[in-house]
Amino acid sequence: MPARSVCVGAIAGAYGVRGEVRLKSFCARPEAIAEYGALTSEDGERRFEITALRVLKDGLAARLDGIGDRSAAAALRGTRLHVPRERLPALPDDEFYHADLIGLEVRDGNGAALGRIRAVMDHGAGDLLEVAPPGGGEPVSLPFTREMVPMVDLAAGVVIADPPPGLFEP
Repeated sequence: MPARSVCVGAIAGAYGVRGEVRLKSFCARPEAIAEYGALTSEDGERRFEITALRVLKDGLAARLDGIGDRSAAAALRGTRLHVPRERLPALPDDEFYHADLIGLEVRDGNGAALGRIRAVMDHGAGDLLEVAPPGGGEPVSLPFTREMVPMVDLAAGVVIADPPPGLFEP
């Protein structure tokens, strides 16, 4: 994957017989995926330009430059689509892109290291930070709420957490 790229969507398969793909957008506004310019595969080897996009009942249909038939579209199923991080719009101070949180160090209010953010997950009830403990072992799921994570300092690469007692203890 190219450095500082963010996954903004994935190709779910072919749509129709003329080379369109069914597109799953991970953007807050699904149609915004077409506003970021050229998309690349996860490894950066393939480049895709969206030449047409339309909203479907359960997702998007897109025409990609150079994809002209159903077989070519079907072969792209599962391709994750990335853009350089700098193409994404700025967010308000209290919002963060998941990609910016991954890799940040997590410390408690006293400065003790709790681990590093390995992933950000959303299972429907709000975001969870998957924190890998500094000494290894099972990752810890920390709810990403203002109460549990009162401070995120992207510039310093640190998240300050106030977890409940025992959450980070073996």
